[in-house]
Amino acid sequence: MENLSNKIRIYLDREVDFEKDVILQDDRISGVSHLYIKEWNVEEAQPTDEQLNALSAQATTLDNNTTAIINRKNEYPSLGDVVDAIFKKEAGDSTEFDSLAIKRQATKNKYTKS
Repeated sequence: MENLSNKIRIYLDREVDFEKDVILQDDRISGVSHLYIKEWNVEEAQPTDEQLNALSAQATTLDNNTTAIINRKNEYPSLGDVVDAIFKKEAGDSTEFDSLAIKRQATKNKYTKS
């Protein structure tokens, strides 16, 4: 469902309320997903399947970047740890800050965005 919702976000070039503006439905037939737009409640014309399919690469990139951001957030230090390291650095001891900077870059390298 995420890929279709990302295609719609890209098509409309804005965030979408998928409980009000555009409602998606997934009718499983013999265990196979059949995802489609059930309701289109925005001013812009509803896109055709061809228009949405043309956005597949961009939607996949958006989906992958979203996954990378979530993974990064799970591994980044807490805000409290960062603030503490900044204060220690300002007091003359940058050891903790430098360590966090190295870990941050390693996490960014591990979960790259397109």
